[in-house]
Amino acid sequence: MIIKCAIVDDEPLAVELLASYAKKIPFLELCGKYNNATDALHGITEDAVDLLFLDIQMPELNGLELSKMVPENTRIVFTTAFDQYAVDGFRVNALDYLLKPISYADFLEACNKALQWFQLVQQQGESSPAAAAEEVKSIFVKSEYKLLQINLDDIRYIEGLKDYVKIYTEQSPHPILSLMNMKAIEQMLPASRFIRVHRSFIVQKSKIREIERNRIVFGDVYIPIGDSYKQAFQDFINAK
Repeated sequence: MIIKCAIVDDEPLAVELLASYAKKIPFLELCGKYNNATDALHGITEDAVDLLFLDIQMPELNGLELSKMVPENTRIVFTTAFDQYAVDGFRVNALDYLLKPISYADFLEACNKALQWFQLVQQQGESSPAAAAEEVKSIFVKSEYKLLQINLDDIRYIEGLKDYVKIYTEQSPHPILSLMNMKAIEQMLPASRFIRVHRSFIVQKSKIREIERNRIVFGDVYIPIGDSYKQAFQDFINAK
């Protein structure tokens, strides 16, 4: 698999350093080097890239602003000297966040994460919707600056808390916390296996064992079924 990438940084030496790293990685194809966000936006709009290595602090148009303008299929790896931007980076669904000075080892690790991401997307895209639901066995989520692989079979339910989700699994007494919204994780999960029952909850259908007074029961946890989700949930129950 080849990942088309570009580099954006207002420091020419930083651009050349990352370019030298990119050329060492066989699955990367370097398609553009830019010293400002305006030129980068024009370049990647004309010739789309899969992965963008993007500095945050730049004049006129900064990296966070640019990240919200790129094509939705372009993924971001932020590169910056200021770690306070990490949370903002994950809020725009960045794949990774590299703190300068960036070593080749750190760069390679971020590229491998990107490769895993795109391979998963490709696997889903090449299958029919029905086949994809059967073939996808796991998902990757960001947690504490790492990408974690979670087997779908292990997930019981997911709870949304503003900008975060909590993923409750059968393998751990503690949930996995990831900085993403419910819509994003809902799109990652096969609809044949998971159902949204409330604006704050997604449940794995096969794990539902008990329903009490419009609530799904998991031990001492009661998950409400929201009014706008009741019909879809009832249709699922009737189809059993």
